[in-house]
Amino acid sequence: MASSSLSPPGVPMELHVTNREKLLSCLRHDLSHSSRPLHGFVFLQGGDEQTRHDTDHIELFRQESFFAYLFGVREPGFYGAIDIATGNSILFAPRLPSDYAVWMGEIKPLSHFKERYMVSMVYYTDEITGVLHDQFQGSGKPLLFLLHGLNTDSNNYAKPAEFEGVDKFEKDLKTLHPILTECRVLKSDKELALIQFANDISSEAHVEVMRKTRVGMKEYQLESVFLHHTYMYGGCRHCSYTCICATGENSSVLHYGHAAAPNDRALEDGDMALLDMGAEYHFYGSDITCSFPVNGKFTSDQSLIYNAVLDAHDAVISTMKPGVNWVDMHLLAEKIILESLKKGCIIVGNVDDMMAERLGAVFMPHGLGHFLGIDTHDPGGYLKGLERRKEPGLRSLRTVRELQEGMVITVEPGCYFIDALLLPAMESSNTSRFFNQEVIGRFKCFGGVRIESDVHVTASGCKNMTKCPRKIWEIEAVMAGEPWPLVKTL
Repeated sequence: MASSSLSPPGVPMELHVTNREKLLSCLRHDLSHSSRPLHGFVFLQGGDEQTRHDTDHIELFRQESFFAYLFGVREPGFYGAIDIATGNSILFAPRLPSDYAVWMGEIKPLSHFKERYMVSMVYYTDEITGVLHDQFQGSGKPLLFLLHGLNTDSNNYAKPAEFEGVDKFEKDLKTLHPILTECRVLKSDKELALIQFANDISSEAHVEVMRKTRVGMKEYQLESVFLHHTYMYGGCRHCSYTCICATGENSSVLHYGHAAAPNDRALEDGDMALLDMGAEYHFYGSDITCSFPVNGKFTSDQSLIYNAVLDAHDAVISTMKPGVNWVDMHLLAEKIILESLKKGCIIVGNVDDMMAERLGAVFMPHGLGHFLGIDTHDPGGYLKGLERRKEPGLRSLRTVRELQEGMVITVEPGCYFIDALLLPAMESSNTSRFFNQEVIGRFKCFGGVRIESDVHVTASGCKNMTKCPRKIWEIEAVMAGEPWPLVKTL
């Protein structure tokens, strides 16, 4: 029977107290800098439970991310406020009907939420207007700083809070979103501890999947092993995102695993597997990709592509530190992959010329990585004034920022053989000369390789929070039954 060396850690609600204090400090600084009065309320609406279409089937609730960041509340239907003048935090809980106790369990008193979530006061949601008017210390209508702004990963807008009586308040829709987003970019030690646990249990689950992978299994069985391990031993009821369990040609489908491609192919001898899976613990996530041969032994072609990606992964991590620009890291990864493909005679010519023609984007069309935290693609990638690059590959970058101490960012180079990109590039007058037509034909059904780790930027460099087998000999040893971490012997 599989087991784990890990157990779910306690979650300190002080984490969210610290997050609120951080926001309050930044917001007060911004208001003072623009000669605005230090009064009003940060006001957020938590998430509501959703039913499946028009049925009464309630989907498993997961809190809205900004609300989770500030308050840590796991229940639906809440609102939250922070008084800018006093620093007081206020939760507003839904007033539940008496029959809730019959079907859903005990109706908790307001004192329960005050103690559990370490806030100054708790009222019911039907008391919002009266309470905020009573607490307001300025003149005229109380001012609400509402969350409204663009998420540059999804192109969706954060939705400002709505409640009965909102028209009795002044509203500011511009100030809060960029400040709160930037607060989420730099992680505290308590946040890092949760992200580390999500990485630890997910890394362990990836190893368990490697050990259990056999030719003839279905992709969804690999997904099932991962989900079981992270929930059974890590208490992770939620995944950070839909699992990508791609084998064979499917490993060149970047977001495989969705409803139209549901991890259901049978594993065949000679396939590469690309497994992109990460557990979430108390809202904070992980995002890890491992690639390996399903039969446990790398062929020479598999080794060539795998080591090209691993060399890029390792070079980026060894170069990362505060002040390094993320675009430069993406280009570094591209160049190392192209140099490896040239050594393997898949492509020919001058690598600098290939870079100028953006050939790297043919083999790695996605960006090198993204911020990670409460969301898999944590916000903050594009500050005001930062332009998204327009070139192939670079336009897919989820940030173009310089690294700062406290950021957590994924490093996920990949190399894929995608007909939709390769065939036009092989026919283009700008890039056709770079392809060795005889050799590249061998890789038509290869799929792809991605290696992804979650990396914390430190004061002098960075720390890889992911603990999976990465070198070929490590993967082959683990798949043959060796313990992990491997015990080195003379």
